[in-house]
Amino acid sequence: MKVLLINGSPHVHGCTFTALDVVAKELEQNGVETEIVHVGHKDIRGCIGCFKCRELGKCVFDKDLVNEVAVKFKEADGLVVGSPVYYAGANGTLTSFLDRLFFSASYDKRFKVGAAVVSARRMGTTATLDQLNKYFLHGEMPVAASRYWNAVHGNSPEEVMKDEEGLQTMRVLGRNMAFLIRAIRAERERGGLPEQEPKRIATSFIR
Repeated sequence: MKVLLINGSPHVHGCTFTALDVVAKELEQNGVETEIVHVGHKDIRGCIGCFKCRELGKCVFDKDLVNEVAVKFKEADGLVVGSPVYYAGANGTLTSFLDRLFFSASYDKRFKVGAAVVSARRMGTTATLDQLNKYFLHGEMPVAASRYWNAVHGNSPEEVMKDEEGLQTMRVLGRNMAFLIRAIRAERERGGLPEQEPKRIATSFIR
């Protein structure tokens, strides 16, 4: 079992990494292998809606981390996305990365477990979590929960480490995510995943 953790902060070992590291350690203690990938400092362009990925099986822009991470995502049982809060939303680089990752990776993401983690000085955490969780929900990925919203507070890693409630939230998230992954794997092996309708219905309300 493996979980991929995405650090969407431009700071390699900043507040977002500190939160992700707590989640990762808890996952490891519960038998789940982890890998943290840092994307927030990279030059990652946004999706241009060219649909070339439908022909190529990967994003047409092949010079950044998106296609590389897509391979890791395919093999993973879960994905944790971490972001700092910028204007009550996720980091723009991370948003560009996730748009292209989820749109171009055409393999089945159903029942991979997803979770979002955010860090802020003060406000905007729940809006950012809502934004990030939508990627998982669109991909039929169960979202792991903790006992509170998945956020830590502080202006530095040292301050985050003083946020006892936030750190506990990260630890509970790691344990709950490991449990979900094990439960889904066991059910898949016993009876398979829920039946999927053969054709996706896409309606337009323009008449």
